[in-house]
Amino acid sequence: MTLTEQIDHDLKEAMKARDAFKLGVLRMVKAALKYSSIEQGGAAAVLSDTDAMAVLRKQVKQREDSVTSFEQGGRPELAEKEKAEIALLKHYLPQGFSETELQALVKEAIAEVGATSKAQMGAVMKAAQAKAAGRADGRQLSAMVQTLLA
Repeated sequence: MTLTEQIDHDLKEAMKARDAFKLGVLRMVKAALKYSSIEQGGAAAVLSDTDAMAVLRKQVKQREDSVTSFEQGGRPELAEKEKAEIALLKHYLPQGFSETELQALVKEAIAEVGATSKAQMGAVMKAAQAKAAGRADGRQLSAMVQTLLA
């Protein structure tokens, strides 16, 4: 079952269960997925799991930014709602790397590129992102690359 099919299935289950919160979040995700598929090739285009995960990551990032804004603005109730949405969305994303796995992946990318200084960070990031295959956040990768190239 593809990621899009899983989201469709869970959307139907949320309707049957009358789970308004989950239904609302999944409807927003479905709209974002549809918008992305239209951008890529028309209304009939089908997103690959990789593309769907990219859309989900973007949705998570938007909500993380909202949490920060709400907390700075003194709206903890809205921040909590966004955090709950993030938890639901992360259910559909693959499990991330542990610190040691991420470090090993970045070391492998550095060796592959042959980087010796921060000047080659772009090449290392490109290789590391390809190896991570969407399982690691860009900020985490960047921080690890900077640490190891220092």
